[in-house]
Amino acid sequence: MSNSGNEKREEKRNLESIPVGSLRIIPMNSCMDLGQKVDSYLVKWRTERENEHKNSIAFSGYQRDSYILATKVPRFGSGEAKGEILESVRGTDLYIMVDVCNYSLSYSMGGYVNHMSPDDHYQDLKRIIAAVGGKARRITVIMPFLYESRQHKRTARESLDCALALQELIKMGVDNIITFDAHDPRVQNAIPLNGFETIQPAYQFIKGLLNNVNDLVLDADHMMIVSPDEGGMGRAIYIANVLGLDMGMFYKRRDYTRVVGGRNPIIAHEFLGASVEGKDIIIIDDMISSGDSMIEVATELKKRNAARIFVFSTFGLFTNGLSRFDECCDKGMITKVLTTNLVYQPKELLDRDWYISCDMSKYIAYIIDTLNHDSSISDLLIPSERIQNIVARYKNGELNHCS
Repeated sequence: MSNSGNEKREEKRNLESIPVGSLRIIPMNSCMDLGQKVDSYLVKWRTERENEHKNSIAFSGYQRDSYILATKVPRFGSGEAKGEILESVRGTDLYIMVDVCNYSLSYSMGGYVNHMSPDDHYQDLKRIIAAVGGKARRITVIMPFLYESRQHKRTARESLDCALALQELIKMGVDNIITFDAHDPRVQNAIPLNGFETIQPAYQFIKGLLNNVNDLVLDADHMMIVSPDEGGMGRAIYIANVLGLDMGMFYKRRDYTRVVGGRNPIIAHEFLGASVEGKDIIIIDDMISSGDSMIEVATELKKRNAARIFVFSTFGLFTNGLSRFDECCDKGMITKVLTTNLVYQPKELLDRDWYISCDMSKYIAYIIDTLNHDSSISDLLIPSERIQNIVARYKNGELNHCS
């Protein structure tokens, strides 16, 4: 089945079910660009979709010029703020989108300009939920980068911030939480009776790579998947199995007698797996923070005579800037870096020739459209069939390559 056939099937599968409520989306300022792209897909699909019940009372508000609900979060000079809902929200099936990693937004406090931190974005999310005041029929929070997800387990006397945040959202009336590539999905145990989905963008990564690199040989003799640590094994195993490739893993030897920058420093990366010599390598991880670990892993693979190295990472934070990746790619250590638009992407990143952005807006629109009809999203969560289809099209030369 062609990719376009897949998309048509997905768009048409919900016709028989009645929406949970009138669909509305609130993209917070941190997530406005992504939210507007999602909205444009929903408007297009619902305008084109034929349904004999479209004009019935059960489908009231089904077709709109925009599903975005107007809100604002004004701030006082002291830095305090409030959430405001500017339209009726009663009886709606509400989806609130927030990017807690968007450091580009700022506010004034006491005459100083502060860039918004994850804490600020999380507080603004709670302000909007509080402004809804329980009038929505259902609230789903779409938080691509799960707030405080790196603080997911207790190893000493320390806070469990992610679990606390999830419980707080549920107590405020949130019904479902949708996130992408949670650092540790077991954090959902904090809210065992509520909806929690962590979604892998595996299909979008593979699509981005195949659309931009035209001479890949997708077999175990020429390509390999590598996890940079033991925590990312699940991601690597899934893609290796779907593509029929071997996989390897690095594990980090740390110095547990010291703490540097909030963590135990890494002494060495040890590799477990078959030979990588002459093979193209895909390194897959949930995030690039400083990027040090990813560059160290790429360096170790090059020492073992790997061919091209492609990096898949759901969240490209690049907290130490882009210069080290520029240097690494100029030396041929890394060929391409693929991350999603689920978090803020500065223009200088988008302009890099080694960077490929994987757009997630259509995928999120499918999820929202399906959930609004109270239908199963299981085939969206497990995209094996779509991956096989696009790989078959690549091997048949049917994709439009950018390079």
